[in-house]
Amino acid sequence: MTDLPESETYVKQRTLAGRVVAVTGGARGIGREIAAQLAEAGAKVAIGDRDGDAARATAAELTGTALGLDLDVADRDSFAAFLAAVEEQWGPLDVLVNNAGVMWVGPFDVEPESARRRMFDVNVHGVINGVTLAAPGMRARGHGHIVTVASAASKLAPPGESSYAATKHAVFGYLSGVRAELHRSGVQLTVVMPTVVDTELAVGTATGAAAMLQPADVARAVVGAITRPRFEVTVPGYLGPLVRAVNVLPRPIRDLITRQMVPDQVRAVRGTATRTEYEQRALDRR
Repeated sequence: MTDLPESETYVKQRTLAGRVVAVTGGARGIGREIAAQLAEAGAKVAIGDRDGDAARATAAELTGTALGLDLDVADRDSFAAFLAAVEEQWGPLDVLVNNAGVMWVGPFDVEPESARRRMFDVNVHGVINGVTLAAPGMRARGHGHIVTVASAASKLAPPGESSYAATKHAVFGYLSGVRAELHRSGVQLTVVMPTVVDTELAVGTATGAAAMLQPADVARAVVGAITRPRFEVTVPGYLGPLVRAVNVLPRPIRDLITRQMVPDQVRAVRGTATRTEYEQRALDRR
């Protein structure tokens, strides 16, 4: 998407003070840190989470203006009710941050079907629900921004994360198409792609060649993308150029380098039960 002209109106839209922002999966981890940084910068932040009590507790703890609400992103009616509640409280939505996501890790041939379906419901359909519910109103108003926290797995596919990577590839493809449809509409799209982050979702996994990120690192990237809109953001920043450079190499060389860079999550979780509690809770369809 081509950036809009540097008009005074557009510059004002890029500031955070007074902006109405909704963050999905905002009770814990990356979402919580995104909400905290946005609220501290002066935005009005609505935190949606399947654990509504945790969302309300997080909102009460933040510095600034925040609201906690129940939200299951995979349930379109729940997502619509969440956005309606935000607009009833503060008016039209300026920014939606699609952050909610879940992950099962292990060999492809023992992955439970229920886990695979839940990943697609949350990671893909949840994003699509957010975009299709929020973008039309933004387009009608001539401005708005949807930021989706995806993963480096949008461009890579670590062993042990095949279905998870498929969901993130799907998100990148979907947003690329919608971005083309929204060209010159005033609605910005951003996809943020971090490597492994120190959260419950990644517990027990390996980081490969990259250092472990903290939720604050991803939150800073999200805030930066809102203030300076662009479509692709990798965290760390060098990852995007590195992946593009590797992808022009012959397949045997590319595979060799990729095996050195990308963590083998099958090996990382083999023989451990460190992810059991998270996966039982996060992948429960109830």
